[in-house]
Amino acid sequence: MARLAGSSRLLRAINERTSYALLLERRTLTRGELVELTGLSKPTASEVIRRLQDAGLAKVAGHMTGKPGPNAEIYEPDPDAGFYAAFSVRDLGRRAGSNLVGTLADLTGTVRSRTETRIAFGSTDPVVAVTGALDELLDEAAIPVDRLRHVQLGVPGSYDPQSDTIRYVDVPGWSAQGLVGRLRERLAAPVDVANDVNLVAIAERAHGVAADASAFALLWLGDEGLGLATDLGGTLLQGARGSAGEIGYIPVGLPGRGAGRTDYTQLVCGRAVLELAQEHGMRAGSAAAAVRAAVNAAAVGGHEAFLDELAERVAVGLAAVVAVLDPPLVVLAGEIGSAGGDVLAAAVSRAVGEVSPLGTQVAPTGITDDAVLLGAMHAGLTATREQLLSGLSEAADHVPGTSPERSPA
Repeated sequence: MARLAGSSRLLRAINERTSYALLLERRTLTRGELVELTGLSKPTASEVIRRLQDAGLAKVAGHMTGKPGPNAEIYEPDPDAGFYAAFSVRDLGRRAGSNLVGTLADLTGTVRSRTETRIAFGSTDPVVAVTGALDELLDEAAIPVDRLRHVQLGVPGSYDPQSDTIRYVDVPGWSAQGLVGRLRERLAAPVDVANDVNLVAIAERAHGVAADASAFALLWLGDEGLGLATDLGGTLLQGARGSAGEIGYIPVGLPGRGAGRTDYTQLVCGRAVLELAQEHGMRAGSAAAAVRAAVNAAAVGGHEAFLDELAERVAVGLAAVVAVLDPPLVVLAGEIGSAGGDVLAAAVSRAVGEVSPLGTQVAPTGITDDAVLLGAMHAGLTATREQLLSGLSEAADHVPGTSPERSPA
């Protein structure tokens, strides 16, 4: 938008973006409704609709009946205007490999196809795995590759664009320098790579408990991962190398002290939580299963000591986050955070209050689906719509029309 500043193209772009956003939100609009909602004149509203139709973003869905005068046309977004793919990469643990889940969706966010691929430890080049999965998605949905507008990838690490390297990722093959560049060369669309926990925060903002929060921090407590995302009014804190949120590296105690623990990961990672459960006489196949069992038992007065000690451990790192950022809300996500629900959230809130004068609201995640994939889909949809609208703005000088009108949006 900066390139359009001070020109008639800026006003035209504002009108188009505002109108298209309303069409996507309401699903159907007449010209009269668009005039009423935006304050545009009828000629300008007609021109905006025409340009959206010419760009393939909108189409006629029907006609308004039962009113005096000519039947007004009803417009709707054209879902086939563009397609995007979203992928999530999940670490399955040592020697187990990884899981690659992908979806292909249209411009309304409707999923057209889905695929899931197990990548055995060290057996498949990630570039081959992603391109193969994308081919499956396109084939299943019968969508030609030239209709693909964007590919969004969520990874359990931090992407550094300066070195084209995914850092802090334990999944074999994904830390190779130049991996993302190779993907971009092979795929027929722009590729964005985002940290999985940041994508979970995007999903939480769009669909979860943080929808109305002015800002929030999301702590991911997973069976195989740990991370933090910080949402500042809808903008994610990324850091100089994309590594903001690697909370597992926070030192715990002085080096060489504290029962051999040197960082936050060793306190609250999946293996540490499972060991803590065993110390309390619990047996479970995973940390999340142990926490879920403890929450169920807590309803009748059992395993409260385990949950309290786990909350104290979580509070050690979270108190530092609260002291630095002072967020109005902290969301507990991941397999462990989700399993703990309201019970663990309440215990963590109490524990933070005991070690820090800065209290904060703590809530469990409101996402029950694959949160990483859901966030990747939301990010992919936003990028695809932006790409199409940017192309519309760039073509503005070459399409005759009425003079742009200032929009109240």
